[in-house]
Amino acid sequence: MIPATPSPASLAAIARWPDVPACYGWLSLDRRGGWRLQREAITHPGLIAFLNSSYGADEDGNWLIHNGPQRVYVALDYLPLVLRLQPDGSLRSHTGALCEALGNSYLDDEGNALVETASGPALVDDRDLATFLAEVRDAGGSAADEAALAAKMEGAAEPALFWRDLPLLPIKRAQAAQHFGFQAQPQAPA
Repeated sequence: MIPATPSPASLAAIARWPDVPACYGWLSLDRRGGWRLQREAITHPGLIAFLNSSYGADEDGNWLIHNGPQRVYVALDYLPLVLRLQPDGSLRSHTGALCEALGNSYLDDEGNALVETASGPALVDDRDLATFLAEVRDAGGSAADEAALAAKMEGAAEPALFWRDLPLLPIKRAQAAQHFGFQAQPQAPA
């Protein structure tokens, strides 16, 4: 996962103001990697660039932004990263960072594609889902048919399917946060 490392300026601000309360429930990330403030889309390019560059996870699986001395926790519509498949075959997260796929890929019970990356768990942007599914192969290297993909969505282990040589496994959407070890809706400590 991307560690939530404060910038040097944020570290200086934290030292000056160590008791700034954390912020919960204001900032969220939608299923297409769009930032939202109180459910309203953020469109300012400078603010989006700041959020993208300051985004990471803490040791408890919460995803957040460092805003000077303040930690702003991000509510997630699904996974912490949204993956976009590039024409050259590379993978980029919604932050613009290149991502390396590793481990497994998944197809959930709602038809969403998920990928384990070196940066953290990622949801394939729904606009790239057709490309993702076209790259899924069976054990013999043939394109996976609709029946095989439907079986995977229903939780079947067989037939064995692969995306870019990564095993394609079934997963239930409701279990994704626990499986990948993150908090979708960070809460203030009690």
